[in-house]
Amino acid sequence: MSVHPRSPRHLRIAAQAELISLIVLLSNLFTVHLEPISSLTGPTHGCAYLFVAIATWRQEQARTTAKVLAFVPGVGGLLALRQLDRVETTRAQPEEITPHERRPSPER
Repeated sequence: MSVHPRSPRHLRIAAQAELISLIVLLSNLFTVHLEPISSLTGPTHGCAYLFVAIATWRQEQARTTAKVLAFVPGVGGLLALRQLDRVETTRAQPEEITPHERRPSPER
């Protein structure tokens, strides 16, 4: 059984919160435009966005691509997580083992 390491849980939660809060903000803007919803989800989205960007930047295994993707509003956190998971799964895969030719054992 092989266990694939996953990116940190706090980063996953923040990336999902970033996307959900953006969806709520935009749907509120294009429909009823209620001020209480905007005043609640606006700061939530901003905090989640900043958290994702900073947390991705601080990841040691994050490549530059993942760090740049984290700054895309809304879906950047999920795209950065996808890049982080790709890096971790390629590192977690075992090396390919090639069978050696069997030499005949000398008969005595």
